Amino acid sequence: MKKTALTLALATVLGAPLAAQADTILYGEARPSLTYTDVKNGPDTWDVTDDGSKLGIKGFEDLGGGLKAIYMWEFNVDMTDGGNFSGTAQKFAGLSGGFGTLTLGTQDTPYWKVLNVIDVWNSGKVLNGSAYLGGTITKETSPHGALSTVDNNLDYQTPVFGGFSAEAMVSASGGDTVTNDIDIWSVNLKYNQGPIFAGLTYIKLNGDNNASLGSGRTIDLDLDNWGLGLGYKTNQFLVGFIYEQGTFNDVNIARQIRVNGVPLAGGDDAKSWYLTGQYSFGNNTLRAAYGQTDTGIDREDTIDNWRLGYQYNLSKRTWLWAEYIGRDANTLVYGDQNIITTGLRHLF
Repeated sequence: MKKTALTLALATVLGAPLAAQADTILYGEARPSLTYTDVKNGPDTWDVTDDGSKLGIKGFEDLGGGLKAIYMWEFNVDMTDGGNFSGTAQKFAGLSGGFGTLTLGTQDTPYWKVLNVIDVWNSGKVLNGSAYLGGTITKETSPHGALSTVDNNLDYQTPVFGGFSAEAMVSASGGDTVTNDIDIWSVNLKYNQGPIFAGLTYIKLNGDNNASLGSGRTIDLDLDNWGLGLGYKTNQFLVGFIYEQGTFNDVNIARQIRVNGVPLAGGDDAKSWYLTGQYSFGNNTLRAAYGQTDTGIDREDTIDNWRLGYQYNLSKRTWLWAEYIGRDANTLVYGDQNIITTGLRHLF
């Protein structure tokens, strides 16, 4: 009896620190891949690359009365070329309760949280010069970093009411004279219940529309985008659709630059749509996507984008995958390009 009591006492004492830390989770992803790239009028290449490996810590403390302190730190980890703990990844802290969730730090934008309805791909490969709206396939290939993850921000998410919720974010960098302190703001309205998802979102770069680049060159940094996301997901099927329109993307930078007040290129807002499908059976998952991008530049044609993928699950946390990414772009700025990539993904 004494031995049993001592064992229980030791277990209680030794287990106390572990129980206190039980609300903290260490997690991450390993995502190495082998990639072949075929570029029109350019060299073909083979490369071993990283597709967004990361390491993270997240958790909460129950403060009582339904109030929680929450936190997250994520770090980019490059398994091939170094550059670990670099780049923009989520790092924030805040409070969550009956009022909703209020956080400060570096976080995914409300804009991205609507468009990620089609973020089902393993590869984060980017087509050369693919900073167009139609390139929004995964977080890694978001057309502009500010569209997916933003630093120096304050974010508020409402509670969920019958599947409906809303979110608002402002990014403020004091002393940044180019963008007048409030750099970026974004909002969304979402419905997510059962297999159905629908969301409408908007993002705005509140910048100077005549920022100097020197030598008589200026650029318009007063930019915006809006997007629509629709999805239907079950354990076996997924269908996702997004539509985007706006000037907040790199493909329109050419027409936003002016020399002595004269624009380099004319045009309208860029427009893009993307349709993605997924079907799972047994340990297998098949994916396909197709979309088009109208760059908004007068002399450019529509860009066709497509993607195919296969995934074989070795377990719930480890799988092998292969994907094809293609672009048909007979334009002055972009050309045809094909990428074939395969890799391993492990979650922990």
